Amino acid sequence: MKLTLRKYWIFDLDGTLTRPVHDFEHIRGELGLHPDADILGTLADLPEPQRSAQFARLDELELYYASKAEAAISVNEVLQALAERECRMGILTRNNQPVALRSLEAIGAAHYFSPDDVLGRDEARPKPDPHGIEQLLTRWHADPGQAVMVGDFRYDLEAGRACGVATVFVDHGVHPGWPELTDVRVTCMSQLLQLI
Repeated sequence: MKLTLRKYWIFDLDGTLTRPVHDFEHIRGELGLHPDADILGTLADLPEPQRSAQFARLDELELYYASKAEAAISVNEVLQALAERECRMGILTRNNQPVALRSLEAIGAAHYFSPDDVLGRDEARPKPDPHGIEQLLTRWHADPGQAVMVGDFRYDLEAGRACGVATVFVDHGVHPGWPELTDVRVTCMSQLLQLI
């Protein structure tokens, strides 16, 4: 698959553009969740007012981690290369938008993204739902065959596959991998730089 022909790029944020700093075990512990729980799904199922209180606490925890975000190796080189090719770029994250924007500022990459193209859980249904990708493609008047979803977890790949965009799996060796959902596998962003 020739990624050089793709003009529309959608990135996951945590663990893809940033080094993995979110301690999800700690977050689940702070929220009183089971160690394997899907955080957003579990909180969404809570009754009010507990749901709102837990989401507010999650926002606090995520903002804390966003302020500590560090760019993954070669991320800014990848984004610069795409910008030079006049590619459109967006973010699709399960964080909320203020957290995502703070993370992008922390890693020095905010200027590559229009804030309207940074979609969090309040702007689009959370991945693996393809809703966010669909929104971006519609906004950009882009065909799925021109687009790429880049992420480090199966939710990213499932969302991309559901929309018919190319999928790039950033494999940190933490997960078993999902070859049936992956078009291109890289172990780091510097490998992706070589492919674009």
